[in-house]
Amino acid sequence: MITITDSAATHILGMQQEKAAPSQRLRIFVEAGGCSGFEYGMSFDDSKEGDAELSHNGVTFLIDATSLEYLDGSEIHFDDGLNGKGFEIRNPNASSTCGCGRSFN
Repeated sequence: MITITDSAATHILGMQQEKAAPSQRLRIFVEAGGCSGFEYGMSFDDSKEGDAELSHNGVTFLIDATSLEYLDGSEIHFDDGLNGKGFEIRNPNASSTCGCGRSFN
């Protein structure tokens, strides 16, 4: 299961209303890259064959099977603090993360 905090849900739903086509959902994914081996990614997209469609805190999102393996148990958070603002993925499966917080191993 992937959870989405209240602050992340507010920002995702606002962005979806502004930038996504009505048929599109948030896609959360993992891809090779970054300084630690894998990078997190999020975009608005249409459903593809093999996607899981999950929902939490009012946000319906898409995720492929491979990404779900890496992200199961993760929490999506939006931080609007002194160090800047942006989405943060708190992943209990990551053995190490990069200083930027965008890549993991």
